[in-house]
Amino acid sequence: MMARGARKMAAAAALLFCSAALHVPAHAHNYHMGITDISYNANTGSTEIVHTYTAHDVEALLANLYQRQFDLGLPEDQAVLRRYVEKQFYITAGGQRLPLQWVGVTADAANITIYQELPKTALPAGAVLHHAVLSDFVPSQLNTVNLGAAPSGPAASSLTFSAATQERTLP
Repeated sequence: MMARGARKMAAAAALLFCSAALHVPAHAHNYHMGITDISYNANTGSTEIVHTYTAHDVEALLANLYQRQFDLGLPEDQAVLRRYVEKQFYITAGGQRLPLQWVGVTADAANITIYQELPKTALPAGAVLHHAVLSDFVPSQLNTVNLGAAPSGPAASSLTFSAATQERTLP
């Protein structure tokens, strides 16, 4: 009889635990980060930029800014994301913005990946990178930029950007 009662208690405890787990938001996470890879493609002569962000953070940002849900499979919703990214991420040289081109975006349940390029151009020495994607919305956002080795330039390196450090001169 005792074993049957213990099983009922264990089953009830497991049910209670599972019920409580369902009430914890599935999207909650404590670490907010983005990764941007910038590399020179010798075959095309272009600088390629690939950003990867947590899908939930991008979705929460867009919902907060526009009070609606977004479907990044739709061109009009991609255009909204594009305007935001182009405002928050840019490269300057000699005080002028370099003409980054939007290549596209892919999205899945975990990540949003954004593709840009600087056509037929290597990053000039002393270029300044402004990176404030998501750090205006999530103060703890950290964005790491990995710079590939440039042709006849500096070796590969990484830089970190945050709400407090949004601009850096590239090596």
